[in-house]
Amino acid sequence: MGSIDDFSRYSFPDDFVFGTSSSAYQYEGETNKHGRGPAIWDTFTEEHTERISDHSNGDVAIDFYHRYKEDVQRMKEMGMDAFRFSISWSRVIPHGRISAGVNEEGIKFYNDLIDDLLENGLQPYVTLFHWDTPQALKYWFLENDFRDFVDLCFKNFGDRVKKWITLNEPWTFNVQGYDLGTMAPGRISVVVNDPHRSLNTGATEVYTVTHHLLLAHAAAVRIYKENEADQTAAKRSLDFMLGWLIEKTSIYKQRRFMDPLTNGDYPRNMHDFVGGRLPKFTTEESEMVKGSYDFIGINYYTTYYAQNIDADYQSVNPDRSQAGVKWLYIYPEGICKLLNYTKDHYRSPPIYITENGVDDVNSSASSLKEALDDPVREKSYKDHLKNVLRSINEHGVDVKGFFAWSLIDNFEWGNVKWFKQFLRRDDSHSPVPHALPLGDEKSKIEDGLARDAKRPRNA
Repeated sequence: MGSIDDFSRYSFPDDFVFGTSSSAYQYEGETNKHGRGPAIWDTFTEEHTERISDHSNGDVAIDFYHRYKEDVQRMKEMGMDAFRFSISWSRVIPHGRISAGVNEEGIKFYNDLIDDLLENGLQPYVTLFHWDTPQALKYWFLENDFRDFVDLCFKNFGDRVKKWITLNEPWTFNVQGYDLGTMAPGRISVVVNDPHRSLNTGATEVYTVTHHLLLAHAAAVRIYKENEADQTAAKRSLDFMLGWLIEKTSIYKQRRFMDPLTNGDYPRNMHDFVGGRLPKFTTEESEMVKGSYDFIGINYYTTYYAQNIDADYQSVNPDRSQAGVKWLYIYPEGICKLLNYTKDHYRSPPIYITENGVDDVNSSASSLKEALDDPVREKSYKDHLKNVLRSINEHGVDVKGFFAWSLIDNFEWGNVKWFKQFLRRDDSHSPVPHALPLGDEKSKIEDGLARDAKRPRNA
């Protein structure tokens, strides 16, 4: 193999998967039709418009519900191997609990999507929970309800779906939803001088939610093992959003979840810091959680710089290019360091990069040609993939795939910066997305993937 700086997709292992990622609330639209019940993000965007930068919501999003066939064709043309999407809990169980009824129209939608992906040579990678708890369950996330939802999904889709991800970025959902209140359901456990943060639920709830998320994940894995006929064919995982921290590693991101999954308990320094507010695993729960995954999904966007200081928290502004959102600095080397760290500290698990990307502020003044001539994203993906390849070749990390976020500009939670990657199908100033004609102009990134896909692997 030549220089690591001169690589193509076929510099990666033969079974390496390239795909794109999405989530139901950010993509689907049709939030109050076709039998779907309300989710906590519907309520949050309606009741807390001040926390959404442009006061928008996911009612239309990119209209994936009606237009998924177009998008599947686009992925096929791009030479993608897989598509990662989430199942909307409230679309298949509108009121959160099986006893309140199942929406067969929702089941049909996901069956049709899965069939269309497979017919076009794309493997479905399914996320079971991407932050959209049914509103009927209110604030609580209990493992029994999640287990029933997961059981329904396994029974209806498990004959064709062989890669399952239980929870997307549990740390983000946990801390931003139940500690800072910046995302749904908007619970707040810190006292700060902010008019949006009027509810103080104490500093216990966020750790209780952590605990139930882990138990829900383990319960899903258990129900899968009990019901799946072919255990060797399908895999399940927990998905994280992680950033490499220079000098210091935070116990609140990776270790909060990975230590219980690997060792059956929270890290010692977390016990010391949280004390009696941290729930305890029973012996049975510890054994159920420990080892309850086949691979790890990592969502990597940025790196954080940290230093020891005596004063209150301060951010350190790194000498790196900043993307559209303030927290995202482009640091491709961090993905290599994070992969190496995960291999060394967590028994060398198989790993998928389940999200990676860079955003900028969407401008309605940009022409189609300007939007598709995308040097920032082109360089970012190249540099990140180069570092993934370095991690595989030089450190022996078992990286199995890379999923870009995202195929299409989408509702971006509270930021609403509309991620601009691969193609720019959507105009956030229009209530109805407009499609780029298939086969017309494509971004350079897309061209590269499609061109490689048409070459023989040994060429």
